[in-house]
Amino acid sequence: MAKNEKRVHVTLECQTCKRRNYITTKNKVNDRERIEIKKYCRWERVHTMHKETR
Repeated sequence: MAKNEKRVHVTLECQTCKRRNYITTKNKVNDRERIEIKKYCRWERVHTMHKETR
């Protein structure tokens, strides 16, 4: 496999306001499930759960 084939770009969506706030990368070999990260939402002005979207 080439260097960039293992990592894919994913978009994170805020669970309260439903806006897509962040773009990050994840290793699709090690992390098959959708990721959930607690991150800052600038529209809600608090830390909320952000879930991976497709």
